[in-house]
Amino acid sequence: MYKIKKLKDCATIIAGQSPESKYYNTEGIGIPFFQGKADFGELYPTVRVYCSQPTKIAEKDDILLSVRAPVGPTNLSPGRVCIGRGLAAIRPFSDMSLRYLLYYFRFFESQLSAKGTGTTFKAITQATIKNLDVPVPPLPDQEHIVFRIEELFSQLDASVAELKTAKERLKVYRQAVLKEAFEGDYPQVQLKEISTAISGYAFKSKLYTSDGKYIVVKIGNVKERHFEFSRDLTRTNEADETILDKYLLQRGDCLITLTGSRGKRDYGFVTMIKDQTNYLLNQRVAAIRFNRKEAIPEFFQYYLASPSYRSAFFRYETGNVGQGNVGIKALTEPIVILPNIEQQWRIVEEIESRLSVCDSIEKTVDTALQQAKALQQSILKKAFKGGF
Repeated sequence: MYKIKKLKDCATIIAGQSPESKYYNTEGIGIPFFQGKADFGELYPTVRVYCSQPTKIAEKDDILLSVRAPVGPTNLSPGRVCIGRGLAAIRPFSDMSLRYLLYYFRFFESQLSAKGTGTTFKAITQATIKNLDVPVPPLPDQEHIVFRIEELFSQLDASVAELKTAKERLKVYRQAVLKEAFEGDYPQVQLKEISTAISGYAFKSKLYTSDGKYIVVKIGNVKERHFEFSRDLTRTNEADETILDKYLLQRGDCLITLTGSRGKRDYGFVTMIKDQTNYLLNQRVAAIRFNRKEAIPEFFQYYLASPSYRSAFFRYETGNVGQGNVGIKALTEPIVILPNIEQQWRIVEEIESRLSVCDSIEKTVDTALQQAKALQQSILKKAFKGGF
């Protein structure tokens, strides 16, 4: 039987504290600053912001635990860093294996998440963290458990890497399909000649309500050719006649996101309103409404995602190192091709025929990745429950 100890008896625990924002910078002045889960990479966090006047500090290979929105994810500190209030640093004592404690937290993540409290977002207190129960075998046994976990994980990681490579190839293939589809000697116009661009509205967050009649479409909800509401479904009743006239989306509107990371092209995603009748357009998302006599939205949903249009779109990018933005001109000024209506439908059919196969393969890959994640948890459960 393993001894059960409180975490405070196994490690030093440092609660994060966010410095004043005036001390943040992107020029490398001071030490890296991590606020929470959003900064995490695969193993070590990705440095985005520095702090010239750090408050709470984590050292290299301290376990960084996300303690709010969300609760539970862990990572390792890449060096001496400043940690904000979304994190706690855990520094194991000499009789505790760093990797053993890291893997235990990853096994325990969902249970830890359930301990979070709060209405606006979930969080756990320092007292809760300090009093977490940790099974503590002798150090040689901890090291054996870590060895077996990593032996099995290395085999699993090789398979996951192949699946991720397959997903990247599918992404390249999609872009090749779109590039090829729009090659040809077609008439050209500025997009504004065949459409109207609509800017979103800054809906008041204090008026959001879970039983609202209307869904507010935000940047994070607009993905390539689909909407994603699993992480942020916002509803409102803030919709008088003026707002509905301007911002209620219509079938065939093509939505495109206008803000992301500078230089990374992680925005400009396009999807189309189909049968949704209660979607409102939020700020930093734009809608393009086409003249149906000349342009079909289905065609331009694909064209606006093509390499040629995205290249023109991002020439208008402005912003600092961290954030990139484009305005309405980035949508309306670029030159686009304008085949006749019959040609547009033919091109859409060709694209969808090829992309449907691609989508089917991606679903298979995604299922395999989910299975790999479940297998990872199964390995951790065996390590900490059944034992190797």
